[in-house]
Amino acid sequence: MSQKKYTESITCCYLYIISQYGYPPPAAGTTGYLQQMHDMGFASVELEGIREEHVLEMHAQRHAIKEKIDQLSLKVPYYCAVLPGLGSADAEERKANLRIFRKGCETAVAFGSLGILDNAPLPPYQFPADIPVVRHYEEEVVLSAGLPVDLDWKNYWKGLTDTYREACDIAAGFGLTYQMHPAAGVLSATTDAFLYFAQAVDRKNLRFNLDTANQFFLKDNLVLSLLRLADHIDYIHLSDNRGAHVEHIVPGDGSIRWDLFFDTLSKIKFKGHIGIDVGGDESDIGNIDTAYARSASWLSEKIKTYQL
Repeated sequence: MSQKKYTESITCCYLYIISQYGYPPPAAGTTGYLQQMHDMGFASVELEGIREEHVLEMHAQRHAIKEKIDQLSLKVPYYCAVLPGLGSADAEERKANLRIFRKGCETAVAFGSLGILDNAPLPPYQFPADIPVVRHYEEEVVLSAGLPVDLDWKNYWKGLTDTYREACDIAAGFGLTYQMHPAAGVLSATTDAFLYFAQAVDRKNLRFNLDTANQFFLKDNLVLSLLRLADHIDYIHLSDNRGAHVEHIVPGDGSIRWDLFFDTLSKIKFKGHIGIDVGGDESDIGNIDTAYARSASWLSEKIKTYQL
């Protein structure tokens, strides 16, 4: 069994697996994915359930997966349950997704996680029929999307915030935080948007999963975001971006001012997990193992330098 190279505060994000096996990667391969991340030297990893079928497959295998986690002495601080139906305009669909969300929380608890994570709510956009299931929509796709002609925004907003309040309460019942991941087109994509949404939901366990690449692309100042959200951040997804489109590249290969970022992390006394979130079809990174090794070694040095 290989020795862990990286501290538990450095997490290998599930994008490492998605980049190799597709979206979603077959749930049946999860124990093998854990072995891969372990063999890369990670002590802390992220796992994910992506939409109903995949979430339920992960739930069904949770005990076998937990055995592998324990065998490899890994930690899974955050488990993602990606359920865009929670943002549906259909109240019954939202209720159905809350039931699946509960299964996701059960899975997270089985893995020993601190929190459950999902993309922030995606409004009920109407895309062309040929738009595939993807992790991120390009900005021009989101900007050209329509909404149902009969959508009553006030009623939708009330139903949406009620749904997420209930989701937070479900997560809290399992002792979990509920992490909101920002991306282009979602309702909590930026600092301002999250604070507005969090105020409406009004639950202390609703947290912001700061994503450096996505927020940089959306022109959300990362230093200001850290300062304003210091009390809302336990988990960071870290990758670089050049500002032109959604991409998740090796830190140092893009345009983010990492000196300012880490200086601010130190200033706010951040002590949570930082996930290496490099890869995806949208990113030109070359060899995925090399990209993760470079990123984790680079991050290890930053953690030492800034005493995080």
